[in-house]
Amino acid sequence: MNILLTVSYDGTNYFGWQRQKNNISVQQRLEEALSELMRKNIEVRGASRTDTGVHALGQAALLKTETSIPIGKLSYAVNSFLPDDIAVTGARLVSDEFHPQYSVIKKTYRYKILNAEFRNPMLRNYSEFVRQPLDIEKMREACGYFIGTYDFAAFRASGSAAKTTVRTIFDLSVERNKDIVDIMVTGNGFLYNMVRIIAGTLIYVGTDKFKPSFVKEIIASKDRIMAGKTAGASGLTLMKIYYKE
Repeated sequence: MNILLTVSYDGTNYFGWQRQKNNISVQQRLEEALSELMRKNIEVRGASRTDTGVHALGQAALLKTETSIPIGKLSYAVNSFLPDDIAVTGARLVSDEFHPQYSVIKKTYRYKILNAEFRNPMLRNYSEFVRQPLDIEKMREACGYFIGTYDFAAFRASGSAAKTTVRTIFDLSVERNKDIVDIMVTGNGFLYNMVRIIAGTLIYVGTDKFKPSFVKEIIASKDRIMAGKTAGASGLTLMKIYYKE
C-alpha cells in the first residue's frame, strides 16, 4: 500500500527533516516510531527538506508497506510511539504512481515575526524578533512584485542543487495582529532558503532599507547579494502541501 502521512512537528530540537548520520532528524524519529509499531524496518520519503529549527503543520511523507492497521487508525497508533514534538495528523491511500515530491502542485509556508520593543522568550523558537517598527503597507506593496513566474536566483542560498531557479509564486501576503506579523507565501516550489530570503527582504522593506519597487531589481539581477538577509529558521513553518490527487 502507498500511504501518504501528514506530519506536524516542532523543529526546535531537530536538525531538519531529513535523516542524517550524526544528528537527530524528524524523519529518523518518525521511521523509528513506525518501525516499532509495525515490528519491521520502515522508511518514509518526505516531500520537503525543512532545515534545522524549521517547523511544520503540513509536512507530507510517503509510507510504502503492508499493514493490518486500518488507515483511519494509523495516525493514532503511530502517535503513541512518537515524542511530544512530532505528530502524524492524517493518513490516506494514494496511487502507485504517486510521488511525494513530483506530484506536488504547490506549497504554502508561513513566516512569523515578533515586531515589538522587547523579545518574548515564549516565542523565541517560533518567530523572528524585529525591534524596529515595520511598515506593513510597504511590505504589502512589495509582495506584488514577487507574484508570478520568475527566475528567483537572487533568492537562493548557496548549496542548492536545483536544476532550474525558475519558480511561480501564486500568492504572498502580510498580515499584522498586534505584535505578530505573518507572511504567507504559496508557490509551485521553493529554492533553498527562498522563503527565508523573501522574509528577510520584506523586513528590509518594512524598515525602509529597501523601497518596495526594489524587489523588481533584485529579481532581475539574479544576484543573491542584492536581496535582504536570510531570516532565521525559527520563524518558518511549512503549512500545507497540495497534490494533484
